[in-house]
Amino acid sequence: MSVYTTVTPEALEPWLARYDIGRLVALKGIAAGVTNTNYFVTTTQGRYVLTLFEALQLDELPFYLNLTHHLSRHGVAVAGPVADRTDQFASMLAGKPACLVHCLPGTDVSAPTPAQCAQVGAMLASMHIAGDTFPMSMPNPRGPHWWSVTAAAVYPFMAPADAALLRDELHLQNSHRYAYLPRGIIHADLFRDNVLFDGEQISGFIDFYYACNDLLLYDLAIAVNDWAMLADGDIDNERARAFIDAYRAVRPLQQAEIEAWPLMLRAAAIRFWVSRLYDLHLPAAGELTYAKDPAAFQHVLERHRQRTDFWL
Repeated sequence: MSVYTTVTPEALEPWLARYDIGRLVALKGIAAGVTNTNYFVTTTQGRYVLTLFEALQLDELPFYLNLTHHLSRHGVAVAGPVADRTDQFASMLAGKPACLVHCLPGTDVSAPTPAQCAQVGAMLASMHIAGDTFPMSMPNPRGPHWWSVTAAAVYPFMAPADAALLRDELHLQNSHRYAYLPRGIIHADLFRDNVLFDGEQISGFIDFYYACNDLLLYDLAIAVNDWAMLADGDIDNERARAFIDAYRAVRPLQQAEIEAWPLMLRAAAIRFWVSRLYDLHLPAAGELTYAKDPAAFQHVLERHRQRTDFWL
């Protein structure tokens, strides 16, 4: 969540007139994340998050916005979209598709406890179950093919040994097929900064704009890699077990998922190592931008290659 497209109060006010949420009081850019432009919008009736989509088109947004609306109706804590007077969730602003979502109470946590990891794990499993009845679908735009294409673009910037490691891991992933594993709606980016806590209680999941249909186990691996990550790229055993045990208490894993788990953790690390390399070396222009360290997920991957205990 960065600011690539500048929106002034003067430009925002007529757009906000489409909504029954009061008059604009304050507008503040959010300088975190890497994909879309985001602002906090405060009105006389509440606080919201305004998102302008830098890559997605207006006709692509119904999947994401209807998904969060669906999940909220099924008891999953999410930041739901706000409909305008014509019952639309999105429209054009400053030349970009834009929407408002409710601003949930609380903040993200940088150093989660095992108890917080357990709450997120249980909510993720509930989200996967609720997604079974969502009628729309979206292929994963950042799946294995995207990893390979993007890796080719960043190899020239990498140290030879690091590039060799990435090539080796991509070859390994390409030699495995997971078509037999359960699929469904996944968040695909459930990092610590995409979950809010109000005190010690989970407030909700946010930023569903990488959500898609893919392997449920892959979504679990993405989350565990971040929520249990230590500063050196190793994984905290207590946090990982708390997350996974809480998830499995809601949605038990199949035996095939248990067998695929070690490689799935490595796949999830590859996805974010590659994307962060791309954002670092080939960044988009923006007013306020924030690029995350790609080395963090290289270290996670290296530790997974040596691991023998996978917490299952």
